[in-house]
Amino acid sequence: MAEVLRLDGIRKSYNVGTPVETEVLHGIDLTLQARDFLALMGPSGSGKSTLLNIIGLLDRPTAGRLAINGEDTGELGDAALTQLRGRAIGFVFQYHYLISAFTARENVMMPMLVDRGRPDSAMERRADELLDRVGLSRWRNNSANNMSGGQQQRVAIARALAMDPDLVLADEPTGNLDTKSADDVFALMREINRERGTTFLLVTHNDDLAARCDRIVRVVDGVIAGEGN
Repeated sequence: MAEVLRLDGIRKSYNVGTPVETEVLHGIDLTLQARDFLALMGPSGSGKSTLLNIIGLLDRPTAGRLAINGEDTGELGDAALTQLRGRAIGFVFQYHYLISAFTARENVMMPMLVDRGRPDSAMERRADELLDRVGLSRWRNNSANNMSGGQQQRVAIARALAMDPDLVLADEPTGNLDTKSADDVFALMREINRERGTTFLLVTHNDDLAARCDRIVRVVDGVIAGEGN
């Protein structure tokens, strides 16, 4: 099975070279294969957010190696990192971050528009296909601010899939939802994982949701403290 993500000895320090230099990640090793569905758990301040930013290519590690689809990201400049992030990684956050005045279709088109520069009919077809997949065909012309929280998060998942990424990073994606909507959103991500083979890394504090993942990795004080199935 193809290796989607590999972290070898990832360390991250802030205020490097100053008397208050602080290391918050202390040598993280982690591998994700295609079709993995992993829950990342840990207390507040454990380093989860820092680790997620590094995996998402939003920040660079101080030391260690990070590879996406076998490509060493440490060898890439900022422009190449941005391109790789846009094409290989999808993001779903606790808050959906949709553009409220845009329709559901327009929001899903945004990653493709950023990548290609201008809209075309193929983008619209792709957006409509994804909205159909997440059960929102009837709402594709609704503005984002005219949808429920669960519907907005479904649009956010469709947007995360717009570029057909190998890896989706979901940071507390059900944290703002009621129990029923949270369960529906989780089930949707699980279906996409199984049907499309998309790898998911899910940050959650919800033990029940984590128990439904294939793997659970716990981060405590900047190190991986344990892993289970």
